[in-house]
Amino acid sequence: MQFYQPEQAVSGPAYAGPFKIVSTAIVIVLLGYGGAIALRFPLLTYGFGVKVVLVGATSLLLASWYWFLKGRTTIDADGVRQSAMIDKRVRWDEVRSAKMLGIPYLGWLFPPRMVVRTGNSFTTFNGGSQALLIEFARISLAYQMKK
Repeated sequence: MQFYQPEQAVSGPAYAGPFKIVSTAIVIVLLGYGGAIALRFPLLTYGFGVKVVLVGATSLLLASWYWFLKGRTTIDADGVRQSAMIDKRVRWDEVRSAKMLGIPYLGWLFPPRMVVRTGNSFTTFNGGSQALLIEFARISLAYQMKK
């Protein structure tokens, strides 16, 4: 049985613009630092394992950055889902409670996120648009009033 049903489907970026700007700056700094180290040290003389670790770390950094930029959160009649490196999905009939959590004084960079409790796990969804944050607040309020 479903407790909550959104009035309309809402979709938007998983991360807000300021977060994307800061994450892009961090990635550029890290890649620049890695490039400077690669030029200073003879990396080709190191063992195969070191090369694999460096390529793997760079690949994970770039993949994470890509999903920070492209990830989307959708709230519809089926439930809540977020596209990311590993997609998240929770159906409405699985939700036991929902709550919004924010980081004090850093809301401009890290907007509140919604934590959804299912049977025995918690799933966190990020919202990078005003429409998503409003819907997060509605969901959270509905489940708070259910208690």
